[in-house]
Amino acid sequence: QAIAFLLGRADGPQLVICPTSLVGNWVREIERFAPDLRPVAWRGGTLGTEPGTVVVAGYPTLRLHGAHLAPTVWRSLVFDEAQALKNPRTQVAKAARSLTADARVALTGTPVENRLDELWALLHLVTPRLFAHRTQFRRRFVRPVEEGEPGAQARLRAAVEPALLARTKHQVAAALPAKILVDLRCDLTEEQQRLYDDLLARAVDDGFGLGAQRRTRVLAALTALKQVCNHPGLVTGDLTELAGRSGKLDLCADIVAANLESGSPTLIFTQYRQTGELLVRHLAEQFGVHAPFFHGGLGPAERADIVDGFQSADGPPVLVLSLRAAGTGLTLTRAADVIHFDRWWNPAVEAQASDRAHRIGQTRTVTVTTLTSDTTVEEHIANMHDRKSASTDLSGADTVAALAKLDDEQLMEILRRKRGN
Repeated sequence: QAIAFLLGRADGPQLVICPTSLVGNWVREIERFAPDLRPVAWRGGTLGTEPGTVVVAGYPTLRLHGAHLAPTVWRSLVFDEAQALKNPRTQVAKAARSLTADARVALTGTPVENRLDELWALLHLVTPRLFAHRTQFRRRFVRPVEEGEPGAQARLRAAVEPALLARTKHQVAAALPAKILVDLRCDLTEEQQRLYDDLLARAVDDGFGLGAQRRTRVLAALTALKQVCNHPGLVTGDLTELAGRSGKLDLCADIVAANLESGSPTLIFTQYRQTGELLVRHLAEQFGVHAPFFHGGLGPAERADIVDGFQSADGPPVLVLSLRAAGTGLTLTRAADVIHFDRWWNPAVEAQASDRAHRIGQTRTVTVTTLTSDTTVEEHIANMHDRKSASTDLSGADTVAALAKLDDEQLMEILRRKRGN
């Protein structure tokens, strides 16, 4: 629909801003559905602004080279995965607001990831006259909605209706197959149990400190404990043997083995680059499978090759992906099985990643499996997901800040293994 919108306004230059991983995808889709347009992947340098041209650039390019885009009056300006602009104070959001266009469109599946304030940021971006003041938006809508004031949500809907076209997936794709959510609890091996307890005891002995130091130390402890849940070798450095040392890795391998046997391509998401590399190695050693790894360190061409290769009929049976780099925008409907190898604080981020497979074009029931290490801090994250709400902040940085505000006893209650489970 966005491409059709661009096609109808081809009497001037148009601009699409999207995540870097989607630049190539936008160019290919425009060439496919609107061959009369001339899409150009732009990463800086000379800028063509003839009618019919659609310049496609990534958010990092906008941040670095926005000054080259700002002088042009664009016929249309499209922001894809616009939640990237949810914080109006960032450099990229400021660069986005500096652009001039006859029409602005923001596309997103998650207009609110963490806080209702984020909705104002997107509304202000596309309709700054209607939503000029953040303080006023907070007073009129955010606080009343968060406090459960009767009629507050209805007032918000009425206010944003002129600027918002919101539809559920079921409304636009009624024939989309079901999505089955499976939460599997994984036992820690004895090595994982010892290492988890030792790391926590060491953190307690060193102390968590105060202020900024406390936040840094809490983050370090959380990261180390979550890595132990993935595989103890990620912390000890001993990666000689991988199998049999991580309950989570062994369970993941069992799922992949069944999918290989049934010919079901699989997506595995992880938030850690080192974990992704470990998964790739384990799949090669265990099954002789070469699984590509889609992560933030790859260039646009490499990312496009991985997506195209996986989507092809003879593509690899498993694709490992970084949650952040591949969690939005991509279409990976050849897979109907999704595994979340580790837990992210925000359930909306995990859900978006799962929808790389569960989207228009999918013809099979999609199974989404989340792996949670029993008795650990991952149980706390899973419980946070169960209590989630659109106005509750579950982002990584803010969750760490909230944990850092707890006293040592409360913090230990969250981090300590619950041996009685």
